[in-house]
Amino acid sequence: MQVKRQNISILVDDNAMRIYLVSPDKVGKYPGILFFSDIYQLGSPITRLADHLAGYGFVVAAPEIYHRQLPIGTVIEPTDIGKIQGNEAARKTATSEFDTSANAVIDFLSQHDGVASQQIGAMGFCIGGHLACRAAFNPLVKASVCVYPTGIHSGKLGREKADTLTRISDIQGDLLLIFGTLDPHVPEDGRMTIKQALEKAKVRHTIREYEANHTFMRDDGYRFDPVATDHAMQEIISFLQSTFNNYID
Repeated sequence: MQVKRQNISILVDDNAMRIYLVSPDKVGKYPGILFFSDIYQLGSPITRLADHLAGYGFVVAAPEIYHRQLPIGTVIEPTDIGKIQGNEAARKTATSEFDTSANAVIDFLSQHDGVASQQIGAMGFCIGGHLACRAAFNPLVKASVCVYPTGIHSGKLGREKADTLTRISDIQGDLLLIFGTLDPHVPEDGRMTIKQALEKAKVRHTIREYEANHTFMRDDGYRFDPVATDHAMQEIISFLQSTFNNYID
């Protein structure tokens, strides 16, 4: 279906946080998705993925994850310099600040006229995959998709070591984790650490692995894999639709 796009802002700790909001053009009630970017924020490869998801019947709210550190509208280029800039902005952001921002968007979605009751989820890529996992600590989040999530296994996220693995049992909803087996940032032992923690905590989860590299869903880089991207997106849409079907009023 066709979608409509807009940029809005909400206040979080007295800082304006831009949200790229995209939703089906047809008026109705749809699941709401908190949609996290990778370290480069809301460049066109990320907004195209948000648009694609919204076209399947979701209200997608993508915040600028570094709104405390960078000016509104900052898009970081995926270059060596951009990688330094994105990682530095992450390093200066406390884990609690990331969580506060996530919960603010969840609250926004829960009050949005176009979002169905009890149908809120999260999704993210790279650092955003880690943030989507942490967003699942909020009981309003029924489904989370973590795409090549970095730092869950090691605790690397922001200013201090993140307690994500130790809090994994706080997740009440369902999780879908998507990994590339060629991803050096989440090697096999890291993936196994995450899997064992989820199993021990009895968190409902699904893991899908593709023979692909890190950021294989970004269509602007040399690691882009269109076949793996298409398969992963269909897996994501199916997971979200089937999970939210359990919460239809």
